[in-house]
Amino acid sequence: MRLAGRASRRMRPAILLAVFLSAVGVTGVATSGQAVAQLRVDITQGTIQPMPIAVPSFVGAGGAVDELSQNVAQVITANLKRSGLFAPIDPSAFIEPVAPPNVTPNFANWRPLSAQALVSGSVAPTGDGRIMAEYRLWDVVSGQYLIGKQFFAAPDNWRRLAHIITDSVYSRLTGERGYFDSRVAFVDETGGKAQRVKRLAIMDQDGANVRYLTSGEDIVVTPRFSPSRQEIAYASLTGDNWHIFVLNIETGQRELIGNFPNMAFSPRFSPDGQHVVLSLQQGSNSNIYRLDLRTRQLTRLTDSPSIDTAPSFSPNGAQVVFESDRGGQQQLYVMSALGGPAQRISFGDGKYGTPVWSPRGDLIAFTKQEGGAFKIGVMRPDGSGERILTEGFHNEGPTWAPNGRVLMFFRDSGGANGGPQLWSVDITGYNEQIVPTPSFASDPAWSPLLS
Repeated sequence: MRLAGRASRRMRPAILLAVFLSAVGVTGVATSGQAVAQLRVDITQGTIQPMPIAVPSFVGAGGAVDELSQNVAQVITANLKRSGLFAPIDPSAFIEPVAPPNVTPNFANWRPLSAQALVSGSVAPTGDGRIMAEYRLWDVVSGQYLIGKQFFAAPDNWRRLAHIITDSVYSRLTGERGYFDSRVAFVDETGGKAQRVKRLAIMDQDGANVRYLTSGEDIVVTPRFSPSRQEIAYASLTGDNWHIFVLNIETGQRELIGNFPNMAFSPRFSPDGQHVVLSLQQGSNSNIYRLDLRTRQLTRLTDSPSIDTAPSFSPNGAQVVFESDRGGQQQLYVMSALGGPAQRISFGDGKYGTPVWSPRGDLIAFTKQEGGAFKIGVMRPDGSGERILTEGFHNEGPTWAPNGRVLMFFRDSGGANGGPQLWSVDITGYNEQIVPTPSFASDPAWSPLLS
């Protein structure tokens, strides 16, 4: 498929990339721009001054602006703003009328607004019952075309099209993978503190499209995504027993993978999806186990009289980080994924817990309790370079965005009528904000990218 219009005639012969997103029926085609421009957001040291970017409303059927085209542009704008790396310009300041993406912009109308980048696009129905979204990204300063793509999807997947376009824009301007086409599993909490109903729920990373996966009859905690993105492992208290379930998000089928006489918690998939690592309580202590999902063979990885819990695989599956009080108070340890000796990596003041390895492999996020405050921080896998990103009354449960640049966690507001809410913060610590949910929410788990 070839992009039509004046801009495409200026390109080199198109380099076409077909992307088939079979889960929701999205198809994409990409074209690269002629000139290799250097417009780029530097995120290596954190961005104090976000890049000004213009995202006019997309055009709809017949070149007119309609509700769908406005909505797509608004989601893209909100995504870019929430990243903290971009400063979308107020549409009320725009001089140039909205135009289709195949029309080269008059850059003289955008430079007075200090725009460095411009996104133009369209979204409209096709003849086969789908919608087609097309966008192009422009370097306003140099007047160069950077990249453009087309996507096809069912009409009810328009929000996902907006997330995919945002990922493409983010990737082209930062050099990093995006994280917007992803979902978050969490525990939805309603009712009073004494009798709170906890349901497993899932939503888009921006808080939209909330869907409840359990009824709330049983307590659910610590949901975790599989690498396939279609399954969630979680712990559930039914009666007096704890169970570990794996739930298929699309079919709703739930499989019991462990029925343990004592407390079982913190299940987490291995990178290949073939194993789950978890913590099992025996008396006053707990140990780390690895469960083979094919054979149901349970292998003990730690054997100590302490509390070993909250295990997390490294991205290559070779190691596991976990928390333990074997040294007198909670600290972080790393061991082989097959078990054996563990090396302590945290040595600061306070108690360390809930470690989770970044999908990039370069950092481990953790919760730190010190001086009456709960802090979310990161350190390198050898324990060096510890940095605190945020602190508050009760921060807990960090989870990584699929590109390893943003963390989500939950913060309890305290008080008689308070409860937990989801927050996000980037790894520079500069961009902290609340994540909207219908009610109280805890235990977030970020999925891998859906595409």
